[in-house]
Amino acid sequence: MLSSRTFRSRWSAAVAGLPVLLTALTGCASGGGGGGPVALNWYNFPDDSGALQQAADGCSKKSGGRYVIHYNKLPRTADGQRQQLVRRLAAHDAGVDIMGLDVTWPAEFAEAGWIREWTGAMKEQATADTLQAAVQTATWKGRLYGAPYNSNTQLLWYRDDLVQTPPRSWAEMLAQAGALAKAGKPHYVEIQGAQYEGLTVWFNTLVTSAGGTILTPDAQAPSLGPPAVVAAGIMRATARSAAADPSLPNQMEDENRLAMESGTAAFELNYPFVYPSMKANQPELFKHFKWAPYPGVTADRPATVTIGGIDLAVGAYSRHPDLAFAATLCLRDRDNQLTNALKGGLPPSLRGLYQAAELTKNYPFAADVLAALDTASVRPRTPAYQNVSIAISHTLSPPAAIQPESSIADLRGQIQDALGSKGLIP
Repeated sequence: MLSSRTFRSRWSAAVAGLPVLLTALTGCASGGGGGGPVALNWYNFPDDSGALQQAADGCSKKSGGRYVIHYNKLPRTADGQRQQLVRRLAAHDAGVDIMGLDVTWPAEFAEAGWIREWTGAMKEQATADTLQAAVQTATWKGRLYGAPYNSNTQLLWYRDDLVQTPPRSWAEMLAQAGALAKAGKPHYVEIQGAQYEGLTVWFNTLVTSAGGTILTPDAQAPSLGPPAVVAAGIMRATARSAAADPSLPNQMEDENRLAMESGTAAFELNYPFVYPSMKANQPELFKHFKWAPYPGVTADRPATVTIGGIDLAVGAYSRHPDLAFAATLCLRDRDNQLTNALKGGLPPSLRGLYQAAELTKNYPFAADVLAALDTASVRPRTPAYQNVSIAISHTLSPPAAIQPESSIADLRGQIQDALGSKGLIP
């Protein structure tokens, strides 16, 4: 989110102390035997806004002494988060009660038997008033394995003191950036070009916006055709144009945010967390910080932007699954999603909140986010997604080196190999 979302540090330090930590948390998870509240461990991305800690404290209080939720911060990078969770779950760690999964992980974790299915009344509560695309990310083989906590999608952010009319296509945006560069004005287009998941998201959005998909409907083979070549061509053109930030091959979401706040860019493709950040850090630039729909591959065809976000799952080895399910429903309830949106800039997964005055007052782009989510594309749903994503980000990095026809041909073979690999990436 992310997605996201996407905000996430290296996992090596955490892994170094894993044996001791596993022992400590397993003991903690067995609490409640003496009549006190049961300790539930919630693993999620590190949140600097305080919204997640507020949710954990609030739900602990609302439980009436049944449980207390301990919010454990995972590493900052999505890869680091996944690595830590995979190692814990592969070790059958009973101290993992609730976990925040990137929307690309439920299929993998469900297939491995690491997370519990949502059924009955709990499933109904987890999906009520929830965006369909968000529910889709938490579903594997027709079964629900997560409760969407927050959703996420990218918008086009731009400076209206530099750009009078926001571009409707990538070609228009690159042309406007070129004109600004010739005039000696800020002109960069900030986009995620580093060799990581963000590059895969960029590619997926362009492929689906061009009318294609990365995998076949049954997710058994690559489906890369002319739309993928078009997408690769746009990435190459961006990286070789005046619009390209010199740091493009190393940039992730937060670097894009900082570059926009520094005043060197005219455009930014990023998640809504950039809005409260600009407001707090650069009030003068904030006056000119506007938003528009993500540019399409062509001006007459709206983009289908990749959905991000976090799905909350209950660990298969938790000693207190009933309490963990109940606590998860509390963590993602209306009040907590509203706080998460206002403090952290993370779009809700509950449809009703997009019309709530509490949100729209401080989230003026709510309607644009909802429109993007209602037409969102989903990244390939397969237990081998991590393999597929690595193949994409490695093949298309750096973007300036892409050769559209040959790069896609090479990628097609790599994805076929990734889908045929045995086991999960550790």
